[in-house]
Amino acid sequence: MSVMSEKKPKEQGGFGETVRVVIHALILALIVRTFLFQPFNIPSGSMMPTLLIGDYLFVSKFSYGYSRYSFPFGPNLFSGRIWASEPDRGDVVVFKLPRDQKTDYIKRVIGLPGDEIQVRDGLLYINGQEVERERIDDFVETEPNGSTTRVHQFRETLPNGVSYNILELGDNGFGDNTPVYKVPEGHFFMMGDNRDNSTDSRFLSAVGYVPFENLVGRADLIYFSIDDDTPLWEVWKWPTELRFGRFFDIVR
Repeated sequence: MSVMSEKKPKEQGGFGETVRVVIHALILALIVRTFLFQPFNIPSGSMMPTLLIGDYLFVSKFSYGYSRYSFPFGPNLFSGRIWASEPDRGDVVVFKLPRDQKTDYIKRVIGLPGDEIQVRDGLLYINGQEVERERIDDFVETEPNGSTTRVHQFRETLPNGVSYNILELGDNGFGDNTPVYKVPEGHFFMMGDNRDNSTDSRFLSAVGYVPFENLVGRADLIYFSIDDDTPLWEVWKWPTELRFGRFFDIVR
């Protein structure tokens, strides 16, 4: 009588399985980053008080459809946008700087195609109409040495009802009196909420009008925030330096 030897099941796991898991994870992350949400961090104060240095946020990639800049490295696969949907006035958006097509900027959409935009004595005008601006409590910023800086803060309300806070050092700064800007078709006019500390569409040679194609996505959610003087890797400082009150704030 012959005895049939049992076959041992093929061992699973090992280095090959680990590589497959890593590859699958990278592909999934690439799909999410390209088509759904991409993380960004805020390196400057041009959008204060809405966004602070040290904020980390998710930008929705599907809000305005997809362009070449939706993909890593911006490959020239096609022109324009597919499944396009124009931003609303007041949206906070990430876009590629038109001057170099590489640098990521984040600003608020103020002017739509065909609009006329002007700033006079610090007041914003859209199509000849003054945008409502109400003085509110000063914005107070605490320096590392404990000193505080107070900046005039206003509540600005756009014609479509979108309302947000802006900062103004004064009403006679370099960007507080401008010519009338006529926004070209297929372009948008962007401004930072920190009006006297923002390089934006008011400065045509630096930013200027932003093509629809250059929009990367809409800023939706702050998921993490840390004091701007604390490097992210200094985790032992997190208990005192994290701004927990900003976690999961909706960007408006």
